Amino acid sequence: MSEVAAPGTWMGHPRGLATLFFTEMWERFSYYGMRALLLLYITAAASAGGLGLSDRQGGAIYGLYTAAAYLASLPGGWVADRLLGARQSVFWGGVFISLGNFALALSANMTVFYLGLLLICLGTGMLKPNCSTLVGELYRGDSGSRRDAAFSIYYVGINLGATLAPFIVGTIGETVGYRWGFLASGIGMVLGLIQYRATGKWLGNAGLAPHPAAPREAKRAQRLLVGSLVLLAVIVLLAVLGVVHLNVVQLAGATGAVMIALAVVFFGTVLLFGKLSAAERKSVAVIAIFFVCAALFWAGYEQAGSTLNLFARDHTNRSFLGSWFASGQHPVSWYQNFQGVFVLIFAPLFAWIWVSLGRRGRDPSAGAKFGLGLLQLGLSFLVMMIAAQIVLRTGARVLPGWLILTYLLQTTGELCLSPIGLSNVTKLAPIRYSSQMMGTWFLGAAIGNLAAGLIGGEVASGVADMPAQFLRMALIGCGSGFVMLILARPVRAWMGAVR
Repeated sequence: MSEVAAPGTWMGHPRGLATLFFTEMWERFSYYGMRALLLLYITAAASAGGLGLSDRQGGAIYGLYTAAAYLASLPGGWVADRLLGARQSVFWGGVFISLGNFALALSANMTVFYLGLLLICLGTGMLKPNCSTLVGELYRGDSGSRRDAAFSIYYVGINLGATLAPFIVGTIGETVGYRWGFLASGIGMVLGLIQYRATGKWLGNAGLAPHPAAPREAKRAQRLLVGSLVLLAVIVLLAVLGVVHLNVVQLAGATGAVMIALAVVFFGTVLLFGKLSAAERKSVAVIAIFFVCAALFWAGYEQAGSTLNLFARDHTNRSFLGSWFASGQHPVSWYQNFQGVFVLIFAPLFAWIWVSLGRRGRDPSAGAKFGLGLLQLGLSFLVMMIAAQIVLRTGARVLPGWLILTYLLQTTGELCLSPIGLSNVTKLAPIRYSSQMMGTWFLGAAIGNLAAGLIGGEVASGVADMPAQFLRMALIGCGSGFVMLILARPVRAWMGAVR
C-alpha cells in the first residue's frame, strides 16, 4: 500500500480511488451535460429560451469555450504546483464549475453568459488535471501494473459521467428549459464536491501541499504560458465589452492562429536550442508529429458537440420514443452519449487486442495506431457525407443509424489514438521538458476543439454545401491516416527503445 494513501481498500485499491472516481464522474457529468446543450442554447430563438445567435456565431463560441477548457489545464496545474496543492485545487475547481453553471441558469444576459463560461473553464482547468495527479499520488511507489489498473478504473468514471449526462441534463434542458439543464449540471458538480469533502480523508496526505519550486527552465515556460493566457483573456474581455471591435468568429480565428504559432515556436525552440542529444531530438520530432495528428483528430472528433449536434437537430428523424415528448421527437442531446457508451464497451476489447498482438510480436507501432485512428475518423465523415446527400436529394430527415455509425467509427479511432498518445508523450519527452511536452498534448486538443466549433458553424450554415464539407473532412482524415501509416516505420525507428 502506498504511504501517501490512507488505510482501507476499494475494489482492491486505496479507498481514495473511489473518492476521485466519483469526483471525476460528477465533473464529467457536469461538463458533458452542459456541452450537450451549449450550442443548442446559443442558436435557439429567444422565444424558445435560447440566445438567438447564428450557427456561425454559436460554433465560434462553442469552439472558444471548449478550447479554453483544455488550455486552462496548464495554468491550473501551475496553481496546484506552486500555490494551493492538488487537493485544494480540485475543490475550488469544482466550486468554480458549479458557480459557472448556476450563472448560466440564472440569466440569459450575455455578460452573465460569458462570465459563466469563464468560471467553468477556470474550474475545469483546476479540477481535471489535478484530480488525475491525485490518482497517481495514491500509487506512489506501487508497481506499474497496479497503477495502470487504477487509471483504467478511473477512466470508467470519466465515461460513466459522460454517458449519463446527455440523458439527464440534456432531457431536462430540451424539455423543461435550457437554463434548467444548466442548473442540473451545476447540481451534479455540487454532489461531486459533497462526496469529495465527505470522503477526502481516504486520500491521506496526497496533494495536500504544493510541490517544491520548479527548475529555472520550467519557471520561464510557465511564466510565458501564464502571461500569454492572461493577455489572451484580456483581449477576449475587451472584445466582449466592445472596447476592441472583433466579432466572435474573428476572435476564434485569431485565437486559433495564436495557439498554432505558440506550438510552432515551442517545438522549433526546443529542437533548435534545447541542447538535446540526437536521440532526444528524434523523440521530440515524434511528439511534434503526434501533436499534429492529435489536433487533426480532435478537430473531427469534437464535432460531436457542434456539427453532429446540429445535424441531429435539423436533419435526423428523432421520432423514436417521440410520443413521450411534446415535440414528438426525442431530445437532440441523447446522441451525445454514444461516444461514452462505445468507450465503455470497446475499451476493454482494444486493451485485449493490443496485449494479444503484443504477445505474438505483432503489436502495431504507435505511429501505425495513430494512422488507424485518423483513417477511422475519415471514414466516419464519409458516412456523414452519404447521410447529407440523402438529406439534400430527398429533403427528408435521415434515420439515427447514420449518426450512431459515425460515433462508433470515431470512438474506435479514439481508442487507437488518445491513450496511445498520452502514453508515448510521457515516455518520449526528455525529462527536463516532460511537463511542457504534456502541456502540448492539451494544446493540440485545444486547437482541435476550437476548429471543431468553427467547422460546425460553417457546415450547418448551408445544406447544399454539407456533402462537400463532409467529403473534405473525410479526405483530410483518410489522407493524414495514410501518411501516418507510411511514416510508421521511420517514426518507430526515431522512437528508439520506446515503441
